Amino acid sequence: MHTKQLGTLTSSALGLGCMGMSGAYGDTDRDESIATVHGALDAGITLLDTGDFYAMGHNELLLAEALRSTSRDSYQLSVKFGGQLGPDGSWAGFDARPAAVKASAAYSLQRLGTDHIDIYRPARLDPAVPIEDTVGAIGELVDAGYVRHIGLSEVGSSTIRRAAAVRPITDLQIEYSLASRGIEHDILDTCRELGIGVTAYGVLSRGLIGGHWTKSSGGEGDSRSIHPRFADGNLDRNLALVETLRGVAEELGVSVAQAAIAWVASRGTDIVPLIGARTRTRLVEALGAADVALNDEQLARIEAAVPAGQVAGDRYPTAHMAALDSERVAAE
Repeated sequence: MHTKQLGTLTSSALGLGCMGMSGAYGDTDRDESIATVHGALDAGITLLDTGDFYAMGHNELLLAEALRSTSRDSYQLSVKFGGQLGPDGSWAGFDARPAAVKASAAYSLQRLGTDHIDIYRPARLDPAVPIEDTVGAIGELVDAGYVRHIGLSEVGSSTIRRAAAVRPITDLQIEYSLASRGIEHDILDTCRELGIGVTAYGVLSRGLIGGHWTKSSGGEGDSRSIHPRFADGNLDRNLALVETLRGVAEELGVSVAQAAIAWVASRGTDIVPLIGARTRTRLVEALGAADVALNDEQLARIEAAVPAGQVAGDRYPTAHMAALDSERVAAE
């Protein structure tokens, strides 16, 4: 496994996104999830991404179990906080007040069974709290040794600059794939200007462009049922793009998923794609992207199969899109 640079943090070239192991996409198998984490570590992945609100702490507890016998120095934990859920799982917004930052960190440290978090980040911008206050509170956790690096998630260039003026920012976590190219408008340039890396999630657009999704996929408990790109009408158009990508991938001797992941990985030495595998089978396929060497002409063919702006539907439902600072056009 090669490495990449996220600010001052050296990470494996691919990371493991663990959200799907806690029911976001339907039923999961605990033993298989743990085996998948072990498989990722054995393959050289060091960066493990989670959130304290993923199934109300379930994901952190799952990781703690999976990592119990693993040397703490051999992996890095990236943790998002701030998402608020009701007892019924309903969404209640975000809380990134300084006191909430520290309380959330305390609970995460306990659930994860560790004395430090490698990258700590607010899941979204809390519109009621200046980003300077949130980052300042994380900075105090850095000073106390509980956090090693500060990250951001789904924020725009103006917010990134304001945050970086308070404390060094290691990375921005944001959706980036053949299907979601918004970061290319100005956010990526801002990150590079400030020496901030990118951890790219949704590199397969929640499985949509992974080559395995069909009109009969999904089921009870799968959150993708409310995502516009999987909705009737949009789905047919999007799967047609996937079939075009499949044709290119087959000619290149790789799978659809490997082509999509390799394209994101090719965008720079400061961009780490997060693999959202829930099983060892999907993990092994995704890991193959790390060994895919594509030239500029081949990468252009992959990109042409899923042209920018041609995927039908927003990347989140309307209410969630409204919470994305990264989607706002700010006057700077």
